[in-house]
Amino acid sequence: MSGPVHCVVDDGVALVTIDNPPVNVTSQAVRQGLQRALDQAEAAGAGRVVLTGAGKTFIAGADAREFAAAPVEPHLPDIIRRIEAFPVPVVAAINGAALGGGLEVALACRARIAAPGATLGLPEVTLGIVPGAGGTQRLPRLVGLEAALSLIGEGRIINAHEAEDIGLMDAIAADPVTVARTFPIPDRPATGALPAPPPDPAGVEAARKQAGKRSPGQIAPLKAIDLVDASTRQSLDAGLALERETFLTLKTSDQAAALRHVFFAERAAMAQGKGGGTDIGSAVVVGGGTMGAGIAYALAGLGIAVALVESDAAGVGRARANVARLYADAVKRGKTTAGAAEAEQATRFSFHEGYGALPPADLAIEAVFEDMGVKREVFTALDAALPESTILATNTSYLDVNRIAEAVRRPERFLGLHFFSPAHVMKLLEVIRARTTSAETLATALRLAARLKKIPILAGVCDGFIGNRILTRYRQTCDIMLMEGALPAQVDRALRGFGMAMGPYEVQDLSGLDIAYANRKRLGWRTKDGFRYIPIADRVVEETGRLGRKTGAGWYDYDGGKASPSTLIDRIVVEEAVRAGIARRAFSDEEIVARAISSMVEEGFRILEEGIAARAADIDLVMIHGYAFPRWRGGPMHHAGRVGLSEIVRRIEAFAVEDPLSWGVPELLRRAAQEGLSPDDLKASQ
Repeated sequence: MSGPVHCVVDDGVALVTIDNPPVNVTSQAVRQGLQRALDQAEAAGAGRVVLTGAGKTFIAGADAREFAAAPVEPHLPDIIRRIEAFPVPVVAAINGAALGGGLEVALACRARIAAPGATLGLPEVTLGIVPGAGGTQRLPRLVGLEAALSLIGEGRIINAHEAEDIGLMDAIAADPVTVARTFPIPDRPATGALPAPPPDPAGVEAARKQAGKRSPGQIAPLKAIDLVDASTRQSLDAGLALERETFLTLKTSDQAAALRHVFFAERAAMAQGKGGGTDIGSAVVVGGGTMGAGIAYALAGLGIAVALVESDAAGVGRARANVARLYADAVKRGKTTAGAAEAEQATRFSFHEGYGALPPADLAIEAVFEDMGVKREVFTALDAALPESTILATNTSYLDVNRIAEAVRRPERFLGLHFFSPAHVMKLLEVIRARTTSAETLATALRLAARLKKIPILAGVCDGFIGNRILTRYRQTCDIMLMEGALPAQVDRALRGFGMAMGPYEVQDLSGLDIAYANRKRLGWRTKDGFRYIPIADRVVEETGRLGRKTGAGWYDYDGGKASPSTLIDRIVVEEAVRAGIARRAFSDEEIVARAISSMVEEGFRILEEGIAARAADIDLVMIHGYAFPRWRGGPMHHAGRVGLSEIVRRIEAFAVEDPLSWGVPELLRRAAQEGLSPDDLKASQ
């Protein structure tokens, strides 16, 4: 049989194999193929059907590219109902991932045999939808309400052994296809004919509260929990109808579109590291503070030998302690054992005072103080101490990578690798190409990012690259609103309401007000021509010494760690408005959000216009993974497309009338709005 589904009948068993690379999604062609395969098995008089996948995947879910289109027959729920009612047993031989629609297919089978490395789950809520082919109704009947609420409401993916423990798998076998051919069919009804689980109102309410904390603002997790709860009260047919109606409604929603956008953007970014470049086997990391230790720990976790450099003996001691803390935390969280942690530190790390005895290395990364002179000195020393073949990388957050590159002999081997703190946890990595960076150097950096399971975003050189440049503009916009009538707590509340994990002033209190203060001084904001300088934040640092949580006070007062608005800060805000002759006015939360997010969008279009970012989606990924922009809104550029680029232009033009120093419509944005383009249609070359 041609096509993505093959059926071979042998000795009374029809082996149906889904072969739709790379991950066997249930596209329309696969659904048609399953229909034909079942027809063939029935016509041949097979006494059993074994359903499996080719390669390393059983079925990895639906084809998300079809979600934006109208459903096309045959529909997956109809295929699944046929499998469940098939005249002879259908056994799932789960050779790899069975996710989403793949697990829903398996649930309809009379028995399920999994390979030891198989993974299983219904992660639809992570794409803004709910299971649409019976998962919310069949899974609770098979494994009970508690397990189903966890798996479906959280979109959790589990391994084969946990699946067997909760009753989702009947057996685990190294060769599930062979076992499935003769496996005794369990003495139980088909999954859909099992009795409904007993109601558990307290368990459902707990799941709803957990979803509210874990996924604030998201619709799909709560809808999924409602559907699982409905399985306790409704017939299977009624539950399936409600599930399908909910699925079809959600799949065309803004949240689902945003989450699909992010999903595909992440896949495209991570695919950059799959070809070209060479593997890094040894590395030098300069600076053993929080950032440097995190980078070194992440590299060592790949089996890379790491030489950690500090300037003096005391620094070496602190670096050792920082690395040891990371391993102790990993042991505490069950990520490794004490013995393995001790062995890894002993075999993969060396600590060095200065550059005199460094081993040769494939890569050297600095993570030192954010000062141009200091960084250039570090690279002069590294360049002298290491072979010419070593790739040299700066972890700078803002500084000119081209200027730093001037300090090395072979600037084609130089680039920026901007990790986000904590470096061993955060998935984002800005890969900064200097003017001189070679294609081979970039390819090797992207290959390393793939090994680290990071999301690498290529960026050009400008102050702050992509993320910190937008962050600087966003904070400036919020400071202007303080001057004109808002207060820090209101700005933070409004932006949390939009979906930001924290407001801008809460974030500054967490990271330290001195960091943004130093950046403003470096940029010369106080005396910068053609720029609206807002002195509030500088007054807070210079006159009060309040630097955030680390000093017990910042934009907020802290009592036992609990934040409350500060009358002192509010007084400074009002004083500066009076001094500037500004009549303060009331701001609605909606206006705060519109101004703050529009400033991100405007800066994003300038970044795209200048070629600093290659794609609008890259800007979205940076803001989601580096700055906690709500994933379910798709990032600022995608969000602008959903709002409408003409509307964004209108807003910016209105803001520019009031404040022409701070606002202006980028030409790329204006042209895109006029031509009816979306942000995803744009590339840097345009």
